[in-house]
Amino acid sequence: MSRNYGVRKALLAGFVALGLTSTAFAQTSTSATGLGQAWPNAADQSASPNWHVYVFYLNGVKYIQINDLNGTVHAAVGAVGGATFVLPVGVDSQNVQTAATSASSAAQPVYSDAATTVTATPQTNGATTFSVAQASCPDVLDCSAVARSAQ
Repeated sequence: MSRNYGVRKALLAGFVALGLTSTAFAQTSTSATGLGQAWPNAADQSASPNWHVYVFYLNGVKYIQINDLNGTVHAAVGAVGGATFVLPVGVDSQNVQTAATSASSAAQPVYSDAATTVTATPQTNGATTFSVAQASCPDVLDCSAVARSAQ
């Protein structure tokens, strides 16, 4: 009888551990639901009345998606450890600049937090150029802390 009790106790402990792991994974993945969609299930964090900006976090990476007022995805970027990269989504994904450039007088702030700023500049051909700037961060661990605090 004590042998069966030990097996049951071990199985119960295993199921509890599996349940906790599944819950932790589900919480991590749900924060990024809707990336790339016209109307993701996320709060609009835009600094401009002309754009919708949605921010997602997954595995320490911050993703910023910019949509127009009709829900069309224009661009999305990822930011982690002081580095920024462009995601291949949106009608203006080829017009995203992640290197420091001189600010145009037509540039409109679209999003800003402690680590990342995004501006939009309309072009004469109807496209929009998005510029992404990261706060200077000499220590990758400090940059990660800034990104986590923005969550």
